[in-house]
Amino acid sequence: MRGGFGLVGPRRERHVVPATDLDLLALPVGDDGVVIGVDAEGRSAVLGINRPTPYEVTLIGGLWTAQVLALRAAATGARVAVETGRGQVWSGLAQAAGGGQQCVTLHEVGRIPPQGASAGSPVLVIRDCGMRPPRGRVVAGPWQSVLTLLPYLSPTAPRLLQQSSLVGVQRVSPDEAEQIGRLMRLPRPAVDSLPTLGDGVTLWCTPRDRQFVMTQGTDAETGLLGGARRID
Repeated sequence: MRGGFGLVGPRRERHVVPATDLDLLALPVGDDGVVIGVDAEGRSAVLGINRPTPYEVTLIGGLWTAQVLALRAAATGARVAVETGRGQVWSGLAQAAGGGQQCVTLHEVGRIPPQGASAGSPVLVIRDCGMRPPRGRVVAGPWQSVLTLLPYLSPTAPRLLQQSSLVGVQRVSPDEAEQIGRLMRLPRPAVDSLPTLGDGVTLWCTPRDRQFVMTQGTDAETGLLGGARRID
């Protein structure tokens, strides 16, 4: 016994790693957030939606991807508030998420109340309001991110893309790809690939960075939502 320090632990040889081998200890861990899929190299792609600063995301894509993001955000402890004009397609998810706790709530367009987001209770607001979403009453703020879902490029898209911190683009027509390419300053290979993207593939981009991500549903997600699809 050592006074006040308890029993002396076992004595073993020290584990020594040569300095030349330190790089081999790197772990494949990205930023904190929601795992949204894998990149072209098979590494986990993470979307950090719980932030102390406002974070706007626009997704030009399908309902399936938005719902997978909602489930995975709820799994990280975030509350998810869905503003939608088609509550029937979200009701099953809202009932299934959270294991009986109301972590996903549904609200009619224009009637979403203040969410009271905080560091201990972050919020993701998903706006599924069609091609021409009205300006939201609840906006992005500290610990409250907003994701706006657009099924296709619309007249409101340029404004949304310009004010977004991150833009996700799934399969679109060649004309839409050209417009998005100009707005997001995408290189020609990326623009040419947009009309050919498979279901579940999203180009996540900013004016400076871009990354293709494949999202695959877990068994539970597939059982609830079905397989990945671009068209609802």
